[in-house]
Amino acid sequence: MVLSDIVIILCRASEPGNVGAVCRVMKNMGLSRLRMVASESLDEPPLLARAVHAADIWRNARFYDTLVSATADCALVVGTTRRRGRKRKNVTMEPRALAEWLRARPVAQGAVAPGAVPVALVFGNERTGLDDDELNLCNIASHIPVSDDFPSLNLSHAVQIYAYEMFLAFSSCPVKGEWVPLTREEADTLTAEITGVLAELGFYKHPGRAEQTRFLRDLICRAALTEKEGRYLKDICAKAGRLAVAGQ
Repeated sequence: MVLSDIVIILCRASEPGNVGAVCRVMKNMGLSRLRMVASESLDEPPLLARAVHAADIWRNARFYDTLVSATADCALVVGTTRRRGRKRKNVTMEPRALAEWLRARPVAQGAVAPGAVPVALVFGNERTGLDDDELNLCNIASHIPVSDDFPSLNLSHAVQIYAYEMFLAFSSCPVKGEWVPLTREEADTLTAEITGVLAELGFYKHPGRAEQTRFLRDLICRAALTEKEGRYLKDICAKAGRLAVAGQ
């Protein structure tokens, strides 16, 4: 499964600005397939103004009279909702759990060619959300945890949250500048190099190297040093060792 397998479906969307913002959100997160269901006639100028440089998402959108026809080719249909109950799928997944679950499905692991089995994320009307019949057409429900004091999210904000989680789960593009801590094995290697320098300087004239090794290893792991930071720390210790030897 790849990002192009994900289809965003807006049911009965009524605010052109919201739809334009959804287009922008989708393009930000590498999504391109927008489907509109039973939408009112939307005024294009404000829609395109909010879409900014994502007008192509709107131009390539597909339009349907019913959710049934809009999802006919989809392998899985996810209905987004904040309202739950006996008739509204009591069990739901929040966006991150949904993305992880989708990534673990067989179709996401190369069992089916990309594009062959779209997965639909369905969003309801700005004021009322998905109605009972629309949600019951979906295979699974998903919700965004929010404060009970004000649980209603703007349509484009809701799409943004889901699109972001899908991008992280399925994008093949590395996140530039992402903080990746040293692994346990790398922390062990760094610790051994630091204590090796100390040993050469005669630091361990009495027992205690094993205890200090554990201390430094745990400290490095808790600090979550990156590879670059670990290399910098190793270089500092190595230089200190060379200066100590030169000064003897």
